[in-house]
Amino acid sequence: MSDFKRMDHILPVGTLKIAALEGCRNLGKAVDSCLVASRKEASLHNSAAAAIPGYIADSYLLDCHCPRFGTGEGKGHINDSVRGADLYILVDVCNYSLTYTVCGFENHMSPDNHYQDLKRIISAATGKAKRISVVMPFLYEGRQHKRTKRESLDCSLALQELVDMGVSNIITFDAHDPRVQNAIPLNGFDSFMPTYQFLKALLDCAEDFIIDNDHLMIISPDEGAMSRAVYFSNILGVDMGMFYKRRDYSTIVNGKNPIVAHEFLGDSVKGKDVIVVDDMISSGDSMLDVAKQIKERGAKRVFVCTTFGLFTDGFAKFDEYYEKGYISKVVTTNLNYRDPELFTKPYYVEADMTKFLASIIESLNHDETLSKIESPTNKINDLLIKVRK
Repeated sequence: MSDFKRMDHILPVGTLKIAALEGCRNLGKAVDSCLVASRKEASLHNSAAAAIPGYIADSYLLDCHCPRFGTGEGKGHINDSVRGADLYILVDVCNYSLTYTVCGFENHMSPDNHYQDLKRIISAATGKAKRISVVMPFLYEGRQHKRTKRESLDCSLALQELVDMGVSNIITFDAHDPRVQNAIPLNGFDSFMPTYQFLKALLDCAEDFIIDNDHLMIISPDEGAMSRAVYFSNILGVDMGMFYKRRDYSTIVNGKNPIVAHEFLGDSVKGKDVIVVDDMISSGDSMLDVAKQIKERGAKRVFVCTTFGLFTDGFAKFDEYYEKGYISKVVTTNLNYRDPELFTKPYYVEADMTKFLASIIESLNHDETLSKIESPTNKINDLLIKVRK
């Protein structure tokens, strides 16, 4: 509980309240349980904070809902008081499992619907909460972050809109391009990486996993994921390589230029375990193509680590590639909704982010620096020392 003990001497900004939208209820409950346990332990060391009304509670979750009318229109409703609270709103824009009715027809919730519900809850709390922070693990429209020709800049517009509504901090994970924060340069924007949780999950699930330059290599599946692979390889002290995508820029399929081929740059992977690290698996086609090429080059095992497992085209191709030995494990976090079928797959491993997210919220509530949380270098080094011993 070292992450929480650092705040023992600091008083909170305001009474902690968490509004977990319906699509993020399970993650919200898990984070809430972690915060309840940690604060009860911390109260033994911080009597001043423990004396503050609401600091120790059985739950910090608010009763909030976004009911809809028969036309599909909705409204945000908070049933608990938020006056003077330090409010954290959790939203998962990727949870397509939720449905609502429009004139008798069933519709699945889209990212646009979730984002609109987020604004409804902010609207219901604005003017009453002392501070509002939005925890949006998968950044809404994060892939539409730059303009080519005549295109909308959806992510930048969304960030500006949230700030205009009174949001002080926006917390996300592994933003597709963190430079999108330039749209709101005077407001809080933090993008956290799950590198430590990836490594811990791999060490728990993979037998004979040796971390040295002779047995392990980090691969970036494209040029956009280079920074993730560079950090991972440097902290582990192993080589890295990358693939770059040759695209057909003369056509557009599903909103993007199709990939013609993946070209590899790097040393030999023969006989080595390989970790392919990226921010998300959407359809998974490019990731699986990279894994196949790595295996054909003689790699021992291929471990895929991505922050968000979306699997928009299902699991059939992943099952096929696992049976053929192209992939050994697929590691994703629990920050977004995942189809229950995924948990039955022998190749799936979850990187639990619950305690990490709870420590972020606790740090912000105490106005404590996030630098130690943003850079997990020390925690990774400590883990490596234990492993090597």
